[in-house]
Amino acid sequence: MRIVLASNNQGKLAELQAMLQPLGCTLITQGSLDVPEAPEPHRTFVENALAKARNAAQHTGLPALADDAGLCVDAFGGLPGVDTAYYATQFGYEKGDANNVRALLEQLQGVDNRRAAMVSTLVAVRSADDPEPLIAVGRVVGEIAREPMGTNGFGFDPIMWIPRFGQTFAQLPIEVKNANSHRGKSSQAMAALIREHWLGQAAVG
Repeated sequence: MRIVLASNNQGKLAELQAMLQPLGCTLITQGSLDVPEAPEPHRTFVENALAKARNAAQHTGLPALADDAGLCVDAFGGLPGVDTAYYATQFGYEKGDANNVRALLEQLQGVDNRRAAMVSTLVAVRSADDPEPLIAVGRVVGEIAREPMGTNGFGFDPIMWIPRFGQTFAQLPIEVKNANSHRGKSSQAMAALIREHWLGQAAVG
């Protein structure tokens, strides 16, 4: 089965393809099929992911898969959420991972509640009008560290401290991080949903 990935991010493509390959599914980036990027006006991950998936399916006539992900900080009422990628721009910085980290640490100065969750929401549709989209959510709860630690990963990984490991995501080996990350969890769940709902196969193990 060919599925359009509503993204042109090669990292996401490789990560998701590895999860879906055992099912006989092949992912193709939307850019390679000249699909324009969809607007993301919504305030929830699931609505944005659904909009992206429906857009890719509509332009290609193929099943589509999309994700929306971000950081939800308890002290900020769950923000930055869907605006995570642009977080730093609210405070006069240019868009970018390093500036996002800097801005977040500045905003959390003097704040004791540093609990936060990294969330990945994957949505898959068989067609643009699919009334039963598959939705998988991966969520990892941790705390925002006082300073960046580690060199693996990207985004907020250097300050996302995971109590279970006693380290930040950026300090963990890549394979350990990917297996336990928000996107790792959502992609595992999505693979199980596609196997059951689209391919009619029972879960293995």
